[in-house]
Amino acid sequence: MVERIPDLTEILKAAADPSRRAILTFLAQEGPMRVTEIAQRFEMSLNAVSKHIKTLEAAGLVHRRTLWREHRIELTPGPLAQVDAWFKTLRRAWDLRLDALETHLKEQEDERPEG
Repeated sequence: MVERIPDLTEILKAAADPSRRAILTFLAQEGPMRVTEIAQRFEMSLNAVSKHIKTLEAAGLVHRRTLWREHRIELTPGPLAQVDAWFKTLRRAWDLRLDALETHLKEQEDERPEG
């Protein structure tokens, strides 16, 4: 089976919702959890939590492992590398702009007449 790699837009859309970010945080801090354990942490129905988990699954951020009737959800952090790479690109662009601004300000200061 060929595993599909979600794109950055899917990942960001999935992580845009505060409830889904909370689910990702719980899984990162506590490890795999049953769907019912996750649902107990929210004031929403089990069905609503399941929909959030399915969105996270579609984005490749979590994986469902089924053993008999127990469904355990675990974090799959790999796709977050795409988000990190994108932010690194943005940081580089801002660093260049800030460096240019610093150079410009120093030039302005050097050109000021003393007195």
